[in-house]
Amino acid sequence: MNKKTYLPKVDGIDRKWHLINADGKVLGRLAVEIADILRGKKKVIYTNHIDCGDFVVVTNAGKITLTGKKLDQKTHFSFSGYPGGAKLTPYSVLMKENPEKALTVAVKGMLPKNKLAAKQLKRLKIYRDENHEHGAQLASVNSKEVK
Repeated sequence: MNKKTYLPKVDGIDRKWHLINADGKVLGRLAVEIADILRGKKKVIYTNHIDCGDFVVVTNAGKITLTGKKLDQKTHFSFSGYPGGAKLTPYSVLMKENPEKALTVAVKGMLPKNKLAAKQLKRLKIYRDENHEHGAQLASVNSKEVK
């Protein structure tokens, strides 16, 4: 009975590239899938205290949808730290001007609140349309069709 639990080494983690087309996808459901890939939860070697996730390239972020009345009622809150520095941006404006930020905020909220989240969020690349600058990684891209 000398069985030991396998613990992956940080140097030995094989990071793959996932290409996700966000055309017509719902914001929250897409963010869950992206967060799981960034954390590495789809891998058999997943360990919650070791960063074993993959890279994610999201295209067509400008075509993400929101369900219900969220486009009119939901707001993005940011605070500068100064008195009167609160900014409320409706998602109808945010999705037109900066849909990449809307997806980034949604994914960031689904990552753990610790030092690993910053490392995992750096591996997320979001583009408004189909053009992206990761052509060199296309050989190892896993094209992901999210339901």
